[in-house]
Amino acid sequence: MSLPTPELRHFANLSVEVGKPIEVGQTGKGLRRFIGITGGTASGHGWTARVLPGGADYQLVTSETTAELDAHYVLETDAGDLLYVRNRALRVASAAVTAQLVRGETVDPSLVYFRCVPTLETASPSFAWVREKIFVGTGARHPSRVEMQFFELG
Repeated sequence: MSLPTPELRHFANLSVEVGKPIEVGQTGKGLRRFIGITGGTASGHGWTARVLPGGADYQLVTSETTAELDAHYVLETDAGDLLYVRNRALRVASAAVTAQLVRGETVDPSLVYFRCVPTLETASPSFAWVREKIFVGTGARHPSRVEMQFFELG
């Protein structure tokens, strides 16, 4: 029996604007950080949206090379649809590059492994199908924003 090979279908490009990190400090699990989401944009096939302010990225820097990210925010499409996004990510880079990221410096995205698994929830009939799909993505951290691409895993 042959199982289907998953395919990636582009879902959206996002540019998520972020505030200055608030460092809780070194906890028993690593360096805990909180970064507020202040806005941004998203676009997919036939739709555009804005990232509503008020979300946040909860980060745990677990080693000098690895960070676990857990972002929560809401997209509002131009048609008024609301999509809740929970995006879990893994960001891995050399110790030097990770230190630059933690300091908020610009880094070449090719030096960083940044992969994510966003989940989407909505009450919108137009986007109801997203509740039944798995998404994956890639991203890049810039000093004041995070750029990402989300793909439907088909």
